[in-house]
Amino acid sequence: MKQKLAMLWTLFWTFAKMGVMTFGGGMAMLPILQREVVDNKHWATEEELVDYFAIGQCTPGIIAVNTATFIGQKYGGIAGGIVATLGVVFPSLVIISILAGLITNFSDLAWVQNAFAGIQVCVCVLIFNAVSKLLKKSVVDKRTAVIFVVVLLGGIFLDLSPVWFVIGAALAGIVLKNWEVRKA
Repeated sequence: MKQKLAMLWTLFWTFAKMGVMTFGGGMAMLPILQREVVDNKHWATEEELVDYFAIGQCTPGIIAVNTATFIGQKYGGIAGGIVATLGVVFPSLVIISILAGLITNFSDLAWVQNAFAGIQVCVCVLIFNAVSKLLKKSVVDKRTAVIFVVVLLGGIFLDLSPVWFVIGAALAGIVLKNWEVRKA
């Protein structure tokens, strides 16, 4: 029982620390998730993390919360999923509650606006670094390179929900792999 509680506390605390550091939404959480969940804790592989993020983006709700739920459930069952979800949400709840009372008084100050502009740039760099690492692990052959290029161009030029890109990429992966196997 103590071991289960310790594991649940570790899940909660790990995701709470990530929740505190997640500025800019769920995508900004990717580099932190990669470092904590894949590199430090070994609760998931990079491939699993990419899958969780893709599924988390396609399902209702916030990507970071969905991903925390998937990882928590994998590592600690249903209780782990619940605890990881509560962990990632708890810091935001506290911070938003505090800021909601203060933001109207300070939002028009230049230094506050400049701070948020700097944070946005930093988040972009963190996301870019995480995507670069995941790209090296995901695009491993001609088939995945073609899927990557098509989805990238589709994302740039089409105004579609990410769900369609994920479904299309999954179908393309199935079709191209089957075609490759039949060809061989």
